[in-house]
Amino acid sequence: MSTADPVAITRDLIRCPSVTPADAGALGVLEALLKTAGFDVYRVTFSEPGAADIDNLYARIGTATPNLCFAGHTDVVPAGDEATWTHAPFSGDVKDGFLYGRGAVDMKGGIGCAVAATLDYLAANGGKPKGSVSFLITGDEEDIAVNGTIKLLKWMAERGETLDHCVLGEPSNVDAMGDCIKVGRRGSLNGVLTVEGVQGHAAYPHRAMNPIPHMAQLISALLADPLDKGNAHFQASNLEFTSVDVGNKATNVIPAQVRAKFNIRYNDIHTEDSLKALVEGRMTKAMGNHIKAHIVWEPSNAKSFITKPGQFTDLVVAAIEAETGRKPDLNTGGGTSDARFITNYCPVIEFGLVGRSMHAVDERTPVADLESLTKIYRGILERYFA
Repeated sequence: MSTADPVAITRDLIRCPSVTPADAGALGVLEALLKTAGFDVYRVTFSEPGAADIDNLYARIGTATPNLCFAGHTDVVPAGDEATWTHAPFSGDVKDGFLYGRGAVDMKGGIGCAVAATLDYLAANGGKPKGSVSFLITGDEEDIAVNGTIKLLKWMAERGETLDHCVLGEPSNVDAMGDCIKVGRRGSLNGVLTVEGVQGHAAYPHRAMNPIPHMAQLISALLADPLDKGNAHFQASNLEFTSVDVGNKATNVIPAQVRAKFNIRYNDIHTEDSLKALVEGRMTKAMGNHIKAHIVWEPSNAKSFITKPGQFTDLVVAAIEAETGRKPDLNTGGGTSDARFITNYCPVIEFGLVGRSMHAVDERTPVADLESLTKIYRGILERYFA
């Protein structure tokens, strides 16, 4: 076990009820630990009209290259009905070998392990890395992510700060420590399909035009064929309709319009523009001359990306195998994360705890997993600066 205790660090972070956008002292816990170890620590607050101000942290020790960065977020989702938890969600209780609390898995545990591993590594190496170690921590990953990592990276670049590689401590493992590394993510794109009709009395349909059957036609057409078959690194892209709304409270009125919201998770076979063209082409073909419809696309900051296998992924795999005996799957599944921003600045992989209880009641992680992850991060540091 690390001489710096990942359980104690994670517990102290959990006891800060940092539900987005509140920081509640979580970044202060990290600031104190890192400053004591000799890090230069910067606290930066970003603003955006219509969004909450967000406090962020960047810390670095060393001035030489390479700069290995540990990234993450201290904000958490709400606990929900706290009466349903067997341990108070911000207690950080340890019982029967588990650490309980909101954020234990997603992802204060990952941050606690990264800090513990780094402090232990520095203590064993005269207090200085052979290059640089940094931390990039935000407070708005669980929300709209406009005042966090994306702006902190830009702020760093303007100051001449460069990252060579990054480990994002999101809960990447599916069932057991060491079973999965996220080396990329599919992109995410939202749209609203609107079909126009003519409002009228349900008893006189010849005087109206019902848009609902037309919407059903278009939905069927857009779902009839797959967007692609996937490739060596990504599963197939998928389009999912998530709501169909008419807003009609009357049962005897044919509505004038119907809207359907949809989300597309797409791989690197597509760009955002080529994907839009593909979907709109299918819609136009299905519309013929009798359906009036259009799509409004929502802005997206979640493009597909991948960190392809190479020296960096190899050393991470080696550190995981040395601790767990497992060779992890290099995976690109799941939703989005702040890795989608980091990839524009350096290669990034995601490796953290087992994600089974993230966002759930009684979120918890085995103490043994915290100790194991700390050893893996320590192994990554040792191999990276060897």
